[in-house]
Amino acid sequence: MNKRHFIQTAAALATLAAMGSAQAQTPIKFQLDWRFEGPAALFLQPAAKGYFKAAGLDVTIDSGNGSGGTVTRVASGTYDMGFADMAALMEFHANNPDAPNKPVAVMMVYNNTPAAVLALKKSGIAKPADLNGKKLGAPVFDAGRKGFPIFQKANNIGSVAWTSMDPPLRETMLVRGDIDAITGFSFTSLLNLEARGVKAEDVVIMNYADNGVKLYGNAIIASPKMIAENPAAVKAFLTAFAKGAKDVMANPAASIESVKARDGIINVPLETRRLQLAIDAVVASPDARREGFGQVVPGRLALMASQVSDAYGTKTRVDPAKIWNGSMLPATADLNVLPPAKK
Repeated sequence: MNKRHFIQTAAALATLAAMGSAQAQTPIKFQLDWRFEGPAALFLQPAAKGYFKAAGLDVTIDSGNGSGGTVTRVASGTYDMGFADMAALMEFHANNPDAPNKPVAVMMVYNNTPAAVLALKKSGIAKPADLNGKKLGAPVFDAGRKGFPIFQKANNIGSVAWTSMDPPLRETMLVRGDIDAITGFSFTSLLNLEARGVKAEDVVIMNYADNGVKLYGNAIIASPKMIAENPAAVKAFLTAFAKGAKDVMANPAASIESVKARDGIINVPLETRRLQLAIDAVVASPDARREGFGQVVPGRLALMASQVSDAYGTKTRVDPAKIWNGSMLPATADLNVLPPAKK
């Protein structure tokens, strides 16, 4: 074989190998819980860096409009995997016991629920007990509102009155004084209040996690069909995600570029701050450090299942054994992604 023929043959083999690799890419349709905001970098960064592709996956990431919708779309088969609140997942299971394709959580990302009650200091509300008899506001599907009976019981709060509104009006109504307090994700509502002219130091934030409510937050979910047919692809996704999440937590500011690439009109400083708040509050929280990133503790999950069954008034009781499948989690070393604890 002459040199020229050798080079041509090698090139042809390389092309065939590349084609084979391309054909071997497993497609995964993934839906977020919300819009392309700061925390979405946890998923968009590994995609932008090619980690999913290197793992043999062709991942499509779409924005969402709430955890409930994400759970439903994975259940319907429209999406293979998604990012959703554990309470919303539990509610779906318990209210649809005969559904043929109930999604399950395969990796914990928000070890604590981001849900919080927020009030303005000028209202005189400083602690949970001060909410007794007050007017609270949130959309009817808000995770904090739906889980409020758990917060209420943990803090011996008496009756409250609820006002419902669309999400964009929540913080506006609090600033106007139409309501005394709101429920929402802490890192979203605080920044929304600041955007309406309120200083951070004038806001009282009562995080559920700091007030006796140890609910898990958002997890990566997958359809039973995908788990049954291609568990290796699920594990590959989780391993690539963990690698990207480590990058994001090491340098949140740089990773926001992956979000801007998907939504060019985002406020970069604002979304960088939102991402950092999310990391500090729920991703690298003290509970996450104790339990290990990606993991759940069976006893805590069982307690949450019982609390959600009661607070949400589900048709059947939530069975924690059917909610979680940790068999595809990456190796321990690959889950070592949390940044050093802040002193």
